[in-house]
Amino acid sequence: MLVQKAVNTDEAEKNEPDLDIHAELERRQVQLAAIAAAKARLEERQRQSDTQRGRSPDDERKPRDKDGQPKGGKPYQRDFGVPATKAQDSFTDPESRIMKRAGGGYDYAYNAQTAVDEKAHIIVAAEVVNTSSDVRQLSMVLAAVKAYTGSAAGQVLADAGYRSEAVMAELARTQPDTELVIALGREGKVLVKPRDAKRYPHTVAMAAKFETEQGKLDYRKRKWIGEPPNGWIKNVLGFRQFSMRGLKKVKAEFKLVCLALNLRRMGAMQAG
Repeated sequence: MLVQKAVNTDEAEKNEPDLDIHAELERRQVQLAAIAAAKARLEERQRQSDTQRGRSPDDERKPRDKDGQPKGGKPYQRDFGVPATKAQDSFTDPESRIMKRAGGGYDYAYNAQTAVDEKAHIIVAAEVVNTSSDVRQLSMVLAAVKAYTGSAAGQVLADAGYRSEAVMAELARTQPDTELVIALGREGKVLVKPRDAKRYPHTVAMAAKFETEQGKLDYRKRKWIGEPPNGWIKNVLGFRQFSMRGLKKVKAEFKLVCLALNLRRMGAMQAG
């Protein structure tokens, strides 16, 4: 049996082309260069993240105060700028990021943001970021609304993913005429209400707003204002993934898709 296997293998290899050693070495060099570039991107990303957290290259993994003196707290698990072993990077689109997929699992993806007009259901601002968190995106979207429409939003309805004391404080300062209605958790769930009004004044005020009938009624409008365009983009236009690579191109593609949906919506309004 072993002899016959060897004969069959020899026969199968007769028609195989000879290995091009030079081409194979070149292919492997390209792969190694791509891996090295991905590693460098992960390390640079981690350095930026660590810097934002207040870390420094010489902190010896110890949390430090603004003066560089050690303070209490658990030591950091890794040296400054060293990514976690599970950190990943895309070879085909380095600007995308790993994000959780609806229904389970993870994909390299982008995070699309839209602002929708209450009366016409037209998308008045469309942006894309390469971070999965929505927390810091509200200021960007509202700035886009003001730039594109010429006026600030009168009222903003946002889900709990946008909850942030710092963002609410910023918007109270930069867009004082805009009323914020931001959920502090899932609707229908018992929430832990903040009590420290000195430390979290905007969050405490928002919790009080959601205890009123008007606050609850206002927030429920989000279901039929902000959510339908997302469904229309996916199910009417059939747009479920980007065909472009790179954040700049992805932004342009998404804006084009939103423009197409707006034109469709405007046509339906005129026909009606």
